[in-house]
Amino acid sequence: MTITPLAITQSILESPRFANAVSVAAIGVAVSAQFLTRIIGWAGLIGMLVVLVVLFAGMAVVRRHEFRWFAILPVSLVAFVGWAALSILFSNYRSASATGILYLLAFTGIGIGIVLVRDTIQIVRAFGDVFRAALVVSLALEILSGLLIDMPLAFLDIQGDLGDLGPIQGIMGSRNQLGLLALLAIITFGTELRTRSVSRQLGIGSLVLGATGVLLSRSPVISAVFVTVCVAVVALYLLRRLPAESRRFWQLALLSAAVILAIVAWLLRSPLIAVFSASSELSYRLTLWRRVLAFIPQNPLEGWGWVGYWRPDILPFPIFTIAGEREPTSAVNAFLDVWFQLGIVGLAIFVGLVLLTFTRSWLLAGRKRSTVFAWPALVLLTLILTSLAESSMLVEYGWLLFVVCTVKAAQELSWRGAFAASVPQGDGD
Repeated sequence: MTITPLAITQSILESPRFANAVSVAAIGVAVSAQFLTRIIGWAGLIGMLVVLVVLFAGMAVVRRHEFRWFAILPVSLVAFVGWAALSILFSNYRSASATGILYLLAFTGIGIGIVLVRDTIQIVRAFGDVFRAALVVSLALEILSGLLIDMPLAFLDIQGDLGDLGPIQGIMGSRNQLGLLALLAIITFGTELRTRSVSRQLGIGSLVLGATGVLLSRSPVISAVFVTVCVAVVALYLLRRLPAESRRFWQLALLSAAVILAIVAWLLRSPLIAVFSASSELSYRLTLWRRVLAFIPQNPLEGWGWVGYWRPDILPFPIFTIAGEREPTSAVNAFLDVWFQLGIVGLAIFVGLVLLTFTRSWLLAGRKRSTVFAWPALVLLTLILTSLAESSMLVEYGWLLFVVCTVKAAQELSWRGAFAASVPQGDGD
């Protein structure tokens, strides 16, 4: 039998090992995107993304008969990405919008591709491997900068403060971003340990690594999110052990308690800010938010146009720079960022997407027996809470994670899938 190049290519694209390797590579590129731009430039990063998109497209084609295509893409996700793409028609900076939309589509496509070729526990393992590597490299660079040569690595935005026990930035460029990475890593490592997908020694060592990253980042934002996530873990642990018939009541009770706690936290915001030592960061954010809010009324319905990362060389973004601070690359609030870029229409779609995705994930985490279903719910909670003070959820690995959780939740709890299953199949008449 003659083996053709096409048959060899198809065999490679169908291989589970190849799918795992490409998935890990894609997650690695997303997590280290800003680090890569400093090392090899934007051209190198874009080249990597193009290759990854082509590979995932190829795997989707050869596996096309395995998928229920009607249930793959959540309507809310399609609506948000579609509105972002349409924003180029009314954008105030069309060329920047075009590149920003392509960047968004690339990570969206990669996220969907990962879900198509990997199951949930395999996705958790892939993220776990990348998070471990990112944290190890971050700490190694911090040791080099803060202890061995005792000077900043300015081209990597590493300040070299490890000798003072932080704050450290690692490969993520800021302490908040490193803290977010470390917190997501803790959730992932804990899931690996609970599902016994890694050895006990590796699981515990990884948790220590993640906790070290959170502590040394000394991020007030992540400290507050970490406390909230710990409360959610306890609540979810207890909820999963309740009888199915009483679970709905306690879900509603938990929702009510969360609303009450949010109101109390708002009323006690001043002492809470003092506890988490966040007054300086809050002052910066409030100033930036006021400037952004002043521009929203100029394009209230459709926004200024999607751009993703802010472009300091294009108006109106230079206007938002605060004296004594570096140029902002976002509104440091994902919801405000969407409102500014996509208007009230985009914000409504985004809020609906976030609420629907989190609700699905939380319900699955409470219903399903396997611990792995708690991972998307806790990851989403972390991303959503952090999005109140950062825009990480809108770009690169934050958006990739969100897309993965969104598509996975829709696959497991899809109204379209339920409808299709309830429709009797005809006999060909």
